[in-house]
Amino acid sequence: MIRRPAFWFVSFLCWVAAMWRLSSSAKPLGGHVPDIPFIDKVLHFGWFMGGAILLSAFLMLRGRHSAPQPGHALAAVALIAIIGATDEWHQSYVPGRSGNDPGDWSADVAGAIVGVLIFRRISGVLLLDDPALLCEGETKSR
Repeated sequence: MIRRPAFWFVSFLCWVAAMWRLSSSAKPLGGHVPDIPFIDKVLHFGWFMGGAILLSAFLMLRGRHSAPQPGHALAAVALIAIIGATDEWHQSYVPGRSGNDPGDWSADVAGAIVGVLIFRRISGVLLLDDPALLCEGETKSR
């Protein structure tokens, strides 16, 4: 199941839907965020890192590649950056939220870049024992 692009696409859509839901609330985590300086940036970074991993998996498997391609990384970071900007714009219309915070958007983009880099390191797990995804000349003995 995890080798199917549809799994990753649906997971990515769920990620987007959950983000939209969280962004629509004045207190997205029910007010249970620790009072730590810049914790919101850390949360943005982590959330968007996860989204970039999901999107990267979809893009790689959709193209039936044996490894992430440079174009996939650029596409993932660009799309996540657009989603982050849209999220910030959306928050500016939610009562009790500030939105349009360049620091939040920067954390979103940084998380996307790190997520793509992490995916590049772990992407082989998706291909283990699946000869249909291996390129010619590669062996299953990874």
